[in-house]
Amino acid sequence: MQVRHFINGEHADSADGATFDSLTPVDNTVLATVALGGAAEADRAVTAARAAFEPWSRTSARARAALLHRVADLIDARRDELAEWDTRDMGAPISDTRAMDVPRSAEIFRFFAEWAAGAGTQAYARPEDGILTYTLREPLGVIAAIAPWNLPLLSMAWKVAPALAFGCTVIAKPAEQSPVTATLLAELCAEAGVPPGVVSVVHGSGPGSAGEALVSHPGVDGVAFTGASATGRALMRSGAATLKRLSLELGGKSASIICADADLDEAVPASARAIFGNSGQICVAGSRALVHRSVYDEFLARFTDLAAAWVPGDPMDPATRLGPLVSREHMSRVLGYIDLARAEGAKVLIGGGPPDRPDLAAGNYLEPTVLVGADNSMRCVREEIFGPVLAVLPFDDLGEAIAVANDSPYGLAGMAWTQSLDTAQRIAREVRTGNMWINCFSVRDPRAPFGGYGDSGIGREGGDHSAEFYTELKSVVLKTRV
Repeated sequence: MQVRHFINGEHADSADGATFDSLTPVDNTVLATVALGGAAEADRAVTAARAAFEPWSRTSARARAALLHRVADLIDARRDELAEWDTRDMGAPISDTRAMDVPRSAEIFRFFAEWAAGAGTQAYARPEDGILTYTLREPLGVIAAIAPWNLPLLSMAWKVAPALAFGCTVIAKPAEQSPVTATLLAELCAEAGVPPGVVSVVHGSGPGSAGEALVSHPGVDGVAFTGASATGRALMRSGAATLKRLSLELGGKSASIICADADLDEAVPASARAIFGNSGQICVAGSRALVHRSVYDEFLARFTDLAAAWVPGDPMDPATRLGPLVSREHMSRVLGYIDLARAEGAKVLIGGGPPDRPDLAAGNYLEPTVLVGADNSMRCVREEIFGPVLAVLPFDDLGEAIAVANDSPYGLAGMAWTQSLDTAQRIAREVRTGNMWINCFSVRDPRAPFGGYGDSGIGREGGDHSAEFYTELKSVVLKTRV
């Protein structure tokens, strides 16, 4: 497959003809030959986006909403195709991309279509002075939407949909490991009637390539980024010269606190989904399980038994629950952390390496892995591994568990399993994290804020919180009497 840039409503090659190969993690063969963009392509896309911005921003919110609903309908109509490309591109099981990622992407377009169309303003009256002050939300401008490889379509939908709904124009830069569905999404926007230049896609990598060119471009007003914390820091440095508005959803090392009264029938399978879902390649993965000592042995026995059902396999097979890691490079990184865990003194209870299966040898497959005998000072417990690797640590006192959960540079998510409302509320109050799930995992209301503390990022997305990023807020003061 040939994947080209999509700029001003048209497919385009790079000015210098440069390309790169995108490999499928299933067997590391070439899935697509992709245009490799840089400063020239970024500038073309920004020029088109700036030209399209004024007419698009002056289009009524209801008219923009109608177009977003059409995009959602087209996503639903091409669900199987989009799901298959995401699966082949980055390895998520087809059962997940087809049933969750693609339908949720359509849902996000519908949600923001209605949210923006129904948004109101605030007013403040001082009748005694004859003064009325009211607010206006106006589109921010040109947005660079930089999405990660782990949820290619869904992550991009979370940026493109609100940007369009609130009247911005968008230049999408997908991760080079999973470039296909961003271009397909731009094509669907054009098919739905979104004008040329409103949505463009530029392919490439980060430093010295398309990503850096977009972030440093003076014609870009805001950068919406999801990815690694180190990259987020680099983006802040690049964007500082032009005072760009930044939304950074970064990494995590989330703790799941399993209390003595936890319902293990729910906590164990949910904890498995939290670390083995998408092969652990999700920012909110529950990669630290803090388990009360009174239920530690039972939790561990149940968990390791259940982990045996997460058998690595071809992600195109609907029966597969655990697909490959995204690349050989990333697999080497995850295996390096497992070796480091052993060197630090932790024990690999199950897993720890690729499956012994010749039919999977060409791909980037890793068995579900559980580490025990670790403590929170070890790098394998403190640093984001982004793979199917769970560290299980016992605790004796809830205060101890909360302290361990907070002893992290990250603060994106957390889970708590308890039947006590008081305990749940204490954990929710005292654990410093942007998202806390009680007796559930990864349930997300698009109206609610999503984001993290510390190294997990800056800003929030969802509902009015997305409006705060994608719009400028203006106060208008009107004298109502002489």
